[in-house]
Amino acid sequence: MRGFLASARANDALSSRTDALSASLLGRPYRVAPLTGSATVAEDFDASLDAFDCVTYVETVFAAAISSDEKEFLDHLKRLRYERGGVRWDRRNHYMVTWIRRNQRAGLVTGVPLGRREVERVRVLDAVPGLPPLTERFSCLPKRFLPGALARLSTGDLICLASTKRNLDVFHCGLVIKDGLDPRDVSLRHASRKKRAVVQENLFDFLGRNRMAGVIVARLSERGRG
Repeated sequence: MRGFLASARANDALSSRTDALSASLLGRPYRVAPLTGSATVAEDFDASLDAFDCVTYVETVFAAAISSDEKEFLDHLKRLRYERGGVRWDRRNHYMVTWIRRNQRAGLVTGVPLGRREVERVRVLDAVPGLPPLTERFSCLPKRFLPGALARLSTGDLICLASTKRNLDVFHCGLVIKDGLDPRDVSLRHASRKKRAVVQENLFDFLGRNRMAGVIVARLSERGRG
């Protein structure tokens, strides 16, 4: 843990810290459902760096980027993962639209508007067994319009891929990495189930291979830093 947190110590800007921390975890294994709680099993708080799914990878990097020591890291990870930091399965942010909204309210992230071509989606979320159905409204940008919105994105932004399913908001998420001067030279750094590891690949190649309702972007907030 100390080595992980130290990997960003030389960087003051949040985007640089997020870049360094997320890069330090490249190659770590992917794990399906790494958190152990359920509607019938008590939730245990897990801050392992051994393996990730797409959400726990983002949470871990974001918590570390706004922390100066291990105690702050654990506190921020709880606040990002659970409503008001309460470690209980029914308070976990199971859906990413809920994750973003609650963490905006907590001052940990901010939404990134992607322009006038965003569209509103309504989903009745019931993909998590044991949770009552939840109606969520959110805006997303159809992926064909993303090239025109690239100037709005920064390295370290959270990008969520909205599902086309009626009962699910987001099917995958990762971090934006802007690699160079070419505006289309943008990567997705994420925990990939298909590749079974944390990887980095061209964002537009990934988007081209996957059907989706659009993209949602959020950014770690300076207000959340410890």
